[in-house]
Amino acid sequence: MKTHRSPLPPAPGSPSPGPALPGGARAGRTAPRLLAACVAAGTLLATAACSGDQGAPAARETAAPARQAQNSPSPSPSATLTEKSAREALITEADIEEQWSKAKDPQSWRDSLLLGQVDAAEFLTGKSDAKECQRLVDALYDDTLLGETSGPSALAGFQQGEQRLLYQVGAYDSTDLEKSMKWLGTLHESCDTFTLTGEGGGRRSVEVVEASLPKVGEARQGLSVRVKGDSDGQPVTLNLDIAAVRMGTDAFTVMNGGVDGADPSTTKNAVQQGAHRLQEVQAGRTPAPTPSTIE
Repeated sequence: MKTHRSPLPPAPGSPSPGPALPGGARAGRTAPRLLAACVAAGTLLATAACSGDQGAPAARETAAPARQAQNSPSPSPSATLTEKSAREALITEADIEEQWSKAKDPQSWRDSLLLGQVDAAEFLTGKSDAKECQRLVDALYDDTLLGETSGPSALAGFQQGEQRLLYQVGAYDSTDLEKSMKWLGTLHESCDTFTLTGEGGGRRSVEVVEASLPKVGEARQGLSVRVKGDSDGQPVTLNLDIAAVRMGTDAFTVMNGGVDGADPSTTKNAVQQGAHRLQEVQAGRTPAPTPSTIE
């Protein structure tokens, strides 16, 4: 015979059991409440506390791509350099400030102190280093620091007393451009000091030192070159600041200086403004004119 027992009363303080729910119904109502609490809290601590619920991983998976899209920089458009955009990428007098005036025919600028043959006997490694130094001197004389351009290019020159600044921008073959930039980066060691011998037998000492540049572009190289010699029987020193900046397959160079010396701040202004103008052109925009600070 079966004995029927009355159910035991609930323990004091225990919640009354609710009616039985179909399978999964309790979890189905709990997950939205916890997910809502996570969203409302809006803190790392609240998110971590809610991550144990089954609904949280889905929320994290949805949020992750959104965060990645927000943090990832959008790709910059790169317009092909044209003759027109190359001219627009040139710096102006206002970009380098001070009392600079634009020159009419900078292509004709040549400095006779840079004419001559490098004395190979001074180099421990023989003619190999002498050849690289001769290439530097020739490039300074005929304005081909990065070699010949493979596409559109433009050039501008500025004068201030005996000081000159030559600015060039152009499109290059990517392989040749990379090699030229690497070559420039070796010259402060391989050609730190050497001697040039001119046509009349005059000897000129040359010093090459690495120079710092603003961190612009994908690659950059700065050099300071000093040439000491005689001109018309008088001792003279030519000081040149050199800068080259690569931005994709486009690049620009700055040569600034003269017998009055070279102002590094002017070179840095030219580099910063030149990089900005070329970046604008590569993005398909026309650079805005730089307001002049000279009254």
